[in-house]
Amino acid sequence: MKQWIAAAALVSLAGWTQADGLQSLEKFMTNSQAGEAQFTQTVTSPPKQGQSARVKTSSGSFAFQRPGKFKFIYQKPFDQTIVADGSVLTVYDADLNQVTQRQQSKALGQTPAALLASASSLQALKAEFDLSNLPDADGQQWLQATPKNKDGQIKQVKVGFKADELQTLEIEDGFGQRSVLSFVGFKPLPSLPGSAFEFAIPSGAEVIRQ
Repeated sequence: MKQWIAAAALVSLAGWTQADGLQSLEKFMTNSQAGEAQFTQTVTSPPKQGQSARVKTSSGSFAFQRPGKFKFIYQKPFDQTIVADGSVLTVYDADLNQVTQRQQSKALGQTPAALLASASSLQALKAEFDLSNLPDADGQQWLQATPKNKDGQIKQVKVGFKADELQTLEIEDGFGQRSVLSFVGFKPLPSLPGSAFEFAIPSGAEVIRQ
């Protein structure tokens, strides 16, 4: 869970047309009250002395429903599920058969999850993040979000859109770890059933509540 929050629900154009990034974010929040996509996540940790940077890659599926519901299902290289039902954040490690649960209000705050799924409006986001446009790159319009609370794990988040579709989420934490989530086949939806964000604790699983 810690790796996902520091790495885990987010978002300029050449010539610095100031509103472009914010407009893409606002359209995303307005037109995509729910959605689903496949993703690949690459986490790069800063190198230790005498060593190369460590890189880990994983992939899976993602879904969200505003406000405050989302699910990441990691399928490779390890099975892990992270699901928020609006009140409780659950992380399930299939290999360990271990479930960790905590209150969303204590777990998310100024995290990428707030950008993607938790905040209900652009104004709500501005209460938690300083938002600014970045020059376009890789055919995407970029926005940077910096948490106003400097005591959290997240240093900054960059979000890339293409034709108002969510493409990339880049997270940098205070320890220099960088996580890049690339979304494929994003489908905006009017809603998803509540059952999509329910989690049934597997039989025999160890349950840790924080």
